[in-house]
Amino acid sequence: MSEVRVTPWHDNDPAPDALLAAMKARRPGGELIGIDRVLLRSFPLATGWNELLGRVRREFELPLVHREMIMLRVAALNAAEFEWGVHYPAYLQAGGTEDKAACLRDYEIAGVFDEQESALLRLTDQSTRNVAVSLQTMNEVKALFGEKLTVEAVATVAAYNMVSRFLVALQI
Repeated sequence: MSEVRVTPWHDNDPAPDALLAAMKARRPGGELIGIDRVLLRSFPLATGWNELLGRVRREFELPLVHREMIMLRVAALNAAEFEWGVHYPAYLQAGGTEDKAACLRDYEIAGVFDEQESALLRLTDQSTRNVAVSLQTMNEVKALFGEKLTVEAVATVAAYNMVSRFLVALQI
């Protein structure tokens, strides 16, 4: 974190106890990571961020392997190395493969991913690169996943574009 563009929060800096406890509860071993320490420069932001991303990670019904795949693709498209580093092991733990992860990073999706994964990756690519998503892609995702999981897929793409843009801008 030596190149981070703002001074990260330190363990002896003031912060609301409930916020620290909630943020630590989301992290393996209860250890805050670099993004947490930057978010803690704004308690309202850290509170909302922790709540939103916690729900995306733990409460969505879209399968975790699909959510982590989306997160990796967004990280690759936006050159968010920190995000990639956090989500790569999570993707593998959720059932993703090293070969598929390599393809996500190399932008090669044809022939590697199944129909559902390919549709989600088209959604991710279009939303991340262009913001707008084609009607054809939306209809395909809805046909494969239904409306609830489509909303969750779009929200995952949007949330992790927010994450990657924050990370890249602040060089976390």
